[in-house]
Amino acid sequence: MKIVTMRYWIRCLALMFLIVGLITACSSQKVKNTVSPIDLASKNCRMVQHTMGKTCVPINPQRIVTFSLPTLGDALVLGVKPLASTYIDMLNEHTYLEGKVDGIKSLGIFPPNLENILLVKPDLIIGWSAEKQLYPLLSKIAPTVLYESRQDKNWRNLFDFVTQVLGKQAAAQQAWEHYNQRVEKLKAALGDRYNNKEISLVFLAPGVIFTEGNNSFPDSILKDVGLQRPKAQNVIVPFTQLYFSIEELEKADGDIMFVGTLNDDSQNFLEELKQKPLWKHLRAVQQNHVYPINYLTWRGSNLLAADAVIDDLYKYLVKEEAEE
Repeated sequence: MKIVTMRYWIRCLALMFLIVGLITACSSQKVKNTVSPIDLASKNCRMVQHTMGKTCVPINPQRIVTFSLPTLGDALVLGVKPLASTYIDMLNEHTYLEGKVDGIKSLGIFPPNLENILLVKPDLIIGWSAEKQLYPLLSKIAPTVLYESRQDKNWRNLFDFVTQVLGKQAAAQQAWEHYNQRVEKLKAALGDRYNNKEISLVFLAPGVIFTEGNNSFPDSILKDVGLQRPKAQNVIVPFTQLYFSIEELEKADGDIMFVGTLNDDSQNFLEELKQKPLWKHLRAVQQNHVYPINYLTWRGSNLLAADAVIDDLYKYLVKEEAEE
């Protein structure tokens, strides 16, 4: 037991010294531009503008690390499998990433695990502006680019950014063609039967009820397909999320309601809601048009998740409705 403890502390001390060394190295340099004159002249990298300035990223990176599931999904869509990513521990067997993340090392949730990043030895790190505080450290481990997540940007902008970073424009075009073809086929399958129907989206975390508003990932797919949202949900809100209380359940009303739960606790919360008189008075509840969806999939914000959302729309709005 003492040997194990000693090894543990030696490992921790080694990591601490490495991080201190990185911080010291970073303190003497400007964070805004991590590109040296040698980088600028290199034929093995190209300049990418991002929220922290400009970085010369490898032309053909082989050891990529991503932060966030949307960024991971974007890389996979483009035919690139990262070695490690954050938020993988949140996944279960029912998400759109099932079977696609095998072998990808977990970097925890937030902040990313620096020790695991070092062990992976990446040649490119793709992150979000949320990691700004870690940028001096990350940029010393490998060329690092951070996407600026703002109110005026959406999942399509992120995909464009990852495409630019990886230099996969041809793969991106194919991915969009696939998406557009599926949207057109679904529109044809739906016909005009939902022209006057409202599609409600409800997401539940433990004790929390919210929907995704205008310009959000699921909202944009529904509108691409030609489906309408309830007026209470068709609004522009900060970071697209509109929260409401149990007393405001009328905001969840619609002819069709899709409900996503995050975990067992939020599923239990849903069961509690089902006992509320306000829930029982919702149109979709009374007409038995409430359908379960995967929380992470419908909030996936990438084209892999979009494919799975379209699968659900086929399942519930084409197949099940045709059987009634």
